[in-house]
Amino acid sequence: MSAAEWRAGLSLAAIFGLRMLGLFCILPVFAVHAAQLRGGGDLTLVGVALGAYGLSQGILQIPFGASSDRWGRKPALYVGLAVFAAGSFLGMAADDIWTAIAARALQGAGAVNSVAMALAADLTREQHRTKIMALIGSTIGVTFAVSLIGAPLLYHAIGMDGLFGLTGILALCAMAIVGTQVPQPPAAAPRHDDAATARAALLNPELLRLNVGIFVLHVILYAMFVVVPPLLVAGGLELSRHWLLYLPVVLLSFLLMLPPILYADRRNRPKPVLLGAVLLLLITEALLSAFHDGVPALAALMLAYFLAFNILEALLPSLVSRLAPARGRGLAIGVYNTTQTLGVFCGGLLGGWMARHHGASAVFLACSALVAVWLAVAAGMGPLPRYGQPGPQSGVVG
Repeated sequence: MSAAEWRAGLSLAAIFGLRMLGLFCILPVFAVHAAQLRGGGDLTLVGVALGAYGLSQGILQIPFGASSDRWGRKPALYVGLAVFAAGSFLGMAADDIWTAIAARALQGAGAVNSVAMALAADLTREQHRTKIMALIGSTIGVTFAVSLIGAPLLYHAIGMDGLFGLTGILALCAMAIVGTQVPQPPAAAPRHDDAATARAALLNPELLRLNVGIFVLHVILYAMFVVVPPLLVAGGLELSRHWLLYLPVVLLSFLLMLPPILYADRRNRPKPVLLGAVLLLLITEALLSAFHDGVPALAALMLAYFLAFNILEALLPSLVSRLAPARGRGLAIGVYNTTQTLGVFCGGLLGGWMARHHGASAVFLACSALVAVWLAVAAGMGPLPRYGQPGPQSGVVG
């Protein structure tokens, strides 16, 4: 990759990392903290609070992506990060579950994921886009790992209001990176036949398969984290020591993900890697539904889960950027991110409702059923074009 591509990838990965660190820091501790909030004893509302940002983000991803196609990537990034910071500062004042839900929803209204991913695609050549998306995906994964390890310690030191405040400060730092480090994107392609571009972005069957996949992946993530932290506490691992499980599990999963990701990129064979990761996810969720008692069993199964998750989190956005039409990339990625964040909301809601009425095993069993559907959908994926060739039914791929 060129120096400019490295600069683009690293700066955008930093923006993703700073933003996602704030979101993820809430995830490992909120289900335990919620008992201290008025109304926080209702697990369904706890799940809604965890996933609320996904609903507002899901509604606004497409408008943000489409507006960035028309008015520019950087202005859209500034607006979205400012809204996200406002939601974070609102969270500092939350002493009841409904204020926490409102704060998370306002955080989600800063829906810049599609804009940042479209900008990453704008600033890199297609043959290097998997590397850039893997870099961003790995940064999100590292951020997730850091939050799993650090959030319990930070929560003990500064409380939930401090975590929300830190999230707002990190969003302001991300705005500074946009202004000082992110390269200026190239001029937008000439606009013509917007209806055809929209059809290519919305109706490409291969893009639809990827949208199903990212939806299921994030339903599972947020449903699981309604029940996994309490299960670890029940197994004798207090919240401040959860990092002892997460640190080795996540670090090892990163090492194990590298060979399949490099194989998919260098051989241009993402389908077998994608199907293998989805199958691993299915097996893991099925085993969790039967054998989630005890910290050692959870640690082994969480390793398999994070390996599959990290592979898919890096692979899926790369495939979307390859198949999306160049003039409608922001729109296509906006649709992709909408399905992702709606998965966040649905996962929190599903996990909270299932855990309240049927217990943790039912949560994992429901996740298994969703992954089985995804595997059937993904199995029909067609061959990808060679780098630099038009994508199927998508117009010219940039």
